[in-house]
Amino acid sequence: MTTGSDLQVMTAKELTRIVLNKEELFILDVRNESDFNDWKIEGERIEVINIPYFELLDGMDPALDKISNGKKVLVVCAKEGSSKFIAEQIVEAGRSNVFYLEGGMKSWSEHLEPIKIGDLKDGGSIYQFVRIGKGCLSYMVISNGEAAMVDTLRMTEVFENFAKENQLQIKHTIDTHLHADHISGGRTLAEKVGATYWLPPKDAEEVVFNYSKLDEGHVITVGNTKINIQPVYSPGHTIGSTSLIIDDQYLLTGDILFIESIGRPDLAGKAEDWVGDLRNTLYNRYKELSNDLIVLPAHFGKVSELGDGGKVSARLGDLYQKNPGLNIQDEAQFRRTVTENLPPQPNAYQEIRQTNMGKIQPTDDEQREMEIGPNRCAVHDK
Repeated sequence: MTTGSDLQVMTAKELTRIVLNKEELFILDVRNESDFNDWKIEGERIEVINIPYFELLDGMDPALDKISNGKKVLVVCAKEGSSKFIAEQIVEAGRSNVFYLEGGMKSWSEHLEPIKIGDLKDGGSIYQFVRIGKGCLSYMVISNGEAAMVDTLRMTEVFENFAKENQLQIKHTIDTHLHADHISGGRTLAEKVGATYWLPPKDAEEVVFNYSKLDEGHVITVGNTKINIQPVYSPGHTIGSTSLIIDDQYLLTGDILFIESIGRPDLAGKAEDWVGDLRNTLYNRYKELSNDLIVLPAHFGKVSELGDGGKVSARLGDLYQKNPGLNIQDEAQFRRTVTENLPPQPNAYQEIRQTNMGKIQPTDDEQREMEIGPNRCAVHDK
């Protein structure tokens, strides 16, 4: 979309396709250095540099010297205004193929891209919604006109619209645990569409609303085709963390196991208490499951975890070969790995937990602010 002269606007959805298709792009990020170092747009063939906005107010020379002439150039800031101004200056300096990001990093943080993971045995399917700017993953399990959402994100309209377009009725929303890095949309979506909201009871001791207990051995059925979502109690990231086995094919691990790392046990202040549970889940409980289960986590930490078409998934047996968090045989070393030298904790994680318990009700703008930045739920998300 062109906005006059040669300046063009790029949406978060268009940028997502560039990342997932591994296309070339040059990004000039004009936020301040600390914000850039904390969180930036990444991709396999994306080159990104940071020159703060105020350093460009006297002229574009510092940027023009570094901007590649042959590539698409995208200018990025927090909300849009600064990047649009800088992009206009770059166009006036004679450069072409220049874009600014519509809505800035805020829109990048909130974009969700639905990606089909695969089919279920009786004709259903499972979709992964990739929140590419923040590394969060939600899932929709579909069968015979019905759907269940797992680890629903705050942007519930995306799921409502997807269900409407595909003539689906959302019957269940399920949280694998009480989230600490993003605000759950599970309860909100359930209330909007008349679905049942499920939460592990051990994570729900302080919640102030009604919910259905996600207990091990309980079977949640979606559609007439008896696609069973079977909870597997798997504590460690939280005391209630519960994995889901869907259709005997897929293992939804929440924030316990990722593609290149494992979940951290410290976000509720209980690292020393929960490290043993985490080890038992990863080294004993999951070992009893089929190696052929496809692991679908609730997060990814790096773009290297994005596979074909943007899918974030891996065979459980392969993760036991390759994932560093599953290959620490010494128990004392494992304890040190998951309790010491961890990445910084997620932004506003205490307030996010309070929100997810129903104890505080922040406005939409406050919720957006609370979620800005990377997720950092994994031990290795440096």
